[in-house]
Amino acid sequence: MIVSTLTDTTNARSPVIPDAQPNNLENSRFSSKKAPRLILHGPKMSSTPELSQSQDSLHNARPSNTSATKHKVPDLRARSSIPSSISPEEFARQGILAAYSSRLNPYALHPGEYKLLREHISQPQVTIYLNIRNAILRLWTKNPLVNVTMEEAVGCAKESRFFNMAKVAYYWLMRNGYINFGCIEVQNMAGPIPRIKSKGGKRRTVIVIGAGMSGLGCARQLEGLFAQLGDKWTSAGERPPKLIVLEARGRIGGRVYSHPLRNQANGSLPSGLRCTAEMGAQIVTGFEHGNPLNAIIRGQLAIPYHALRDNTILYDHDGTIVERNQDILVEKLYNDILERASIYRNKPVPLRTVEGERGLIGFGRDPSGDGGALISALEDSDTSITGTGANIIATTEDKPSSGVEKLAGRAYLLTAGLNSNMSAAEAAMAMGWQLRSGVPPTQSLNLDRIAKGSCEPTLGETMDDAIKQYQDILTLTPKDMRLLNWHHANLEYANAVSVNQLSLSGWDQDIGNEFEGEHSEIIGGYQQVPRGLWQCPSKLDVRFNCAVKSIRYNPDERSNARHVTVECRNGDVFEADEIVITTPLGVLKEGSIKFEPPLPGWKTGAIERLGFGLLNKIVLVYDEPFWETHRDMFGLLNEAERRESLDQKDYASRRGRFYLFWNCIKTSGRPMLVALMAGNAAHETELSSNESLIHEVTGRLAKMFAPAPVPLPSETIVTRWRKDPFARGSYSYVGPLAQPGDYDLMAQPHGPLHFAGEATCGSHPATVHGAYLSGLRAASEIVDAMIGPIKILHPLVEKKIKSEPTLTPVGAGSKHKLEEEPTQQHVKVRQVRDEDYEASVIGAILNEIGERPIKPCRAGVNPFLLYTKDHWYSCKAECDKARKAATGDQNAKASKTEIRTSLGQMWRNASADVKKPYLDQTQNAREETAANIAEFKEKVAAWDSNAARIRQIYVQNNPPPGVDGGTFTGRTAIEYGGGRRMRRIVS
Repeated sequence: MIVSTLTDTTNARSPVIPDAQPNNLENSRFSSKKAPRLILHGPKMSSTPELSQSQDSLHNARPSNTSATKHKVPDLRARSSIPSSISPEEFARQGILAAYSSRLNPYALHPGEYKLLREHISQPQVTIYLNIRNAILRLWTKNPLVNVTMEEAVGCAKESRFFNMAKVAYYWLMRNGYINFGCIEVQNMAGPIPRIKSKGGKRRTVIVIGAGMSGLGCARQLEGLFAQLGDKWTSAGERPPKLIVLEARGRIGGRVYSHPLRNQANGSLPSGLRCTAEMGAQIVTGFEHGNPLNAIIRGQLAIPYHALRDNTILYDHDGTIVERNQDILVEKLYNDILERASIYRNKPVPLRTVEGERGLIGFGRDPSGDGGALISALEDSDTSITGTGANIIATTEDKPSSGVEKLAGRAYLLTAGLNSNMSAAEAAMAMGWQLRSGVPPTQSLNLDRIAKGSCEPTLGETMDDAIKQYQDILTLTPKDMRLLNWHHANLEYANAVSVNQLSLSGWDQDIGNEFEGEHSEIIGGYQQVPRGLWQCPSKLDVRFNCAVKSIRYNPDERSNARHVTVECRNGDVFEADEIVITTPLGVLKEGSIKFEPPLPGWKTGAIERLGFGLLNKIVLVYDEPFWETHRDMFGLLNEAERRESLDQKDYASRRGRFYLFWNCIKTSGRPMLVALMAGNAAHETELSSNESLIHEVTGRLAKMFAPAPVPLPSETIVTRWRKDPFARGSYSYVGPLAQPGDYDLMAQPHGPLHFAGEATCGSHPATVHGAYLSGLRAASEIVDAMIGPIKILHPLVEKKIKSEPTLTPVGAGSKHKLEEEPTQQHVKVRQVRDEDYEASVIGAILNEIGERPIKPCRAGVNPFLLYTKDHWYSCKAECDKARKAATGDQNAKASKTEIRTSLGQMWRNASADVKKPYLDQTQNAREETAANIAEFKEKVAAWDSNAARIRQIYVQNNPPPGVDGGTFTGRTAIEYGGGRRMRRIVS
């Protein structure tokens, strides 16, 4: 285990947005507020640093951010968090992006918000709420080093009568882990306990079992919520709860474990980081579009990371490089087969929600009127009432139907479905395959026999049947079969199990929830992330070597007695009011923890039906690299059990054996390769000796990188996660026995027992971020169980009686007017009315014909650049050879300038035949661009014509207030297709 230095990022990320208002809370948030205190670890090395401090001092320590604070009446001011230095449209754009970056729909309520608010707000108020909520998220995403306060949240409201609505948005976001999460200090709102309500110092206890990502995430979130909501306990006469984390191992992280190497190279990694090998989690699968690790890794802990490059090269089993064209061709075929199998997957369950006015939200405006019946009343009456702009008040939000594989490696895009008019033969020809002689273009695949012929069909047998049927259409060679099975192995890596054990209908139930951006690896070890959660801003109370033996609980929460008693194998006994169990699914399946009384059938049924898979790694450390160090991954095809076989069954047992090598020089600081053992090979690793595995992998590498000599590694590590008594595997998967909703059952609490971990996160299973998100969810459940759900005043929004007076300066040293001049006030009222009306027009246009077409980018294809891409490495090799000959240094390398100069000369001297394909490709790109632009002009002309028609009809049917029908004409910025401010057009 490593002791890593967490860099203080107070000065690294403190953006300041200038604002004309001197007391604007946005300014104070980014400039004057105290940044979180990050713990800096000393240089002391220890194999188990978690045990280096005495437990007694740790248990008695009180975090500085939980000490009581003096309270004062908050200064709540409308618009104080809305900067005047940027336009309303830009402010709205930033809020919309912040919502997307928080896994929320900026234009619709989250199902949780919908359930909370449907009895309290009207349709127009939905738009107001969403504008406030998006603005609060904007504050958090712009600087996750500083917590968002209640005053700042309320300052996102444009009128004081919306303060209660802003408070609801703030508490919902905070309690559900969308803001103020991670390694930051938060406000402590715990006050003195009123003597009249004093309960003799009563203090409840919460226990979290497991110090992995879910357990630490839950504990850190609970600590923050206990502080921010501290007055909820103290006002009731008790202190905020005590928090204890029980960890079976002598380290933190769980399946996130960065094993320190014996030889620590100096200077190859940033100061304070150790050379490590990832035993478990290794990849951050995209930071963008809602990954909570983005705020923690990049925004709070400032941990360095390496973005993976898409330059994988595949080697055949004999060491020859697979031609790129053949690789692409087979990958297209594999994607087609995967898509044809995906039509049998379970349909996503629609979620009930309510949309706001997209036009108004896009321009950052609130509707002029916010009255009307409540959402619940409109739904109960079955009245088909629409808001301004024809937005349906109640909608269903389906899960996305497309997505990619959840782990790094090759990504497989799944779409909403196949073109039903395209047969398999036509699809193959479109990919570039040649049909067998006599095969008609109409021939297709029939997978119903497998998919519908069994009660428990699997993905593997369905895809294997598709491959067999494609063999009747195409001439697939043994090399094609090896390539197809390499992709099978990649899918087995993603799911930690053989494809023949994956449910056909539910294996990809989390599809569409993937994050965006480059996949990355943590430099110096992924374990820095759980370490940061453990220690920042103050140490959590983690008790190590406390493997749980039994849990006795009282399902009757009305009892005054402690609800849970936890007995550990070391003899320690703990009592608690609530408990969070983050034990891996594999341990729950094994039954090593005894529950008294036993868990109910609905819980044990889900535990039994869901699968818990296995992935193992072989870490190889060398003194010098013999591979291409600029590549992050190397793929390796495996031969079938019967050489040159065309039968899929002959590939199942071997395809995942050393199928992928990670080049970890950048992240470990040492010349290191990590070989993956997926599918059946992962289980064989548990039974094989280290010596036999090292001997075999060395022979495979010698073929791949011949004629370079491949020595035996100087250090090796082999993982065997199935034998780990505190894991019993790697991560969960959906097996053929699993039922829709099993992940939800895994997450559902039972009395005082709450559950977290990747196997309880149906939207992001088998991932580190999914484990962390499950911890946030469990923390929210704990708080709800202790202090109840968010309380909402009714009515939530006060009625608007009259316009609030505005202080307007009239000159230096003069008095302020309480009211504006009538003419100026009339102009402002008319401006608000006209902009609201224009937003409704935009809503009508967008609802009928969608967004205005976007102009396509011009082709930037350059024939010389295309030539350079194909010949860079061969030219580099020649230039390196020449440099070594010229200098006599066998380690000499040619500079990039020398290589570019040589390539330029090669291009100038190339024959016309050599240049022709690159010139043709450039010309084709230009012609395609010209055709796209011509098509764009036609679509724009049609869109503009339809927009004008819709505008005219809308104005005739819905005359603007105070204007004669049909006289309100013109076009808005969206109809111009530009980014101009929305125009006010009044006749």
